[in-house]
Amino acid sequence: MSSKSVIYQYKVTLSHVRPPVWRRIQVPADFTLHRMAAVLVTVMGWSGGHLHQFRVDGEYFGLPSEEFGDDMDVNDERKTRLKEIWGLGIKRFVFEYDFGDGWEHVVEYEGVVEPQKETKYPCCIKGARHCPPEDCGGPHGYADFLKAISDPQHPEHKSMREWIGRDFDPDEFDLEELSGLARGAEYTEKMWKARV
Repeated sequence: MSSKSVIYQYKVTLSHVRPPVWRRIQVPADFTLHRMAAVLVTVMGWSGGHLHQFRVDGEYFGLPSEEFGDDMDVNDERKTRLKEIWGLGIKRFVFEYDFGDGWEHVVEYEGVVEPQKETKYPCCIKGARHCPPEDCGGPHGYADFLKAISDPQHPEHKSMREWIGRDFDPDEFDLEELSGLARGAEYTEKMWKARV
């Protein structure tokens, strides 16, 4: 990537989860929404195995699929770049992941940053809290999950601990784990390409 590439900074916050789960990322302005989707899935900690879409100023962007249904007008996310959205003055949009669980992320533009020669973009520079486990039932299911795993007397404590299969600290966030964000996003994008 050229050192003259324009880099946008965004704050990504998972909606309807308290305390907030969020990430601050820096992404090349010429990324398509498709590449941005792979970055968002990876930086939040999702597997990428579910459908997703963007809501941008009343329009929907995603990967055209029969699963969206005939009555939904979805623009191809592979044909729209972040700089085009910014050029329209849109500084806030929504990324939805896993339509069954209904995870909604607010993506807020924070500005242009000077690219650093030693930094591989995209990158995550800050964040807070662990991403909820996939398939836990969305924000309400996640709240129930947290109650169950934090209380050994809860009737579902044992089954939830077995289901998650590991310790789960909702306050944990490890920036070092995201040092390979660019590689992780590329992997997710290749996985989606194989399915289309």
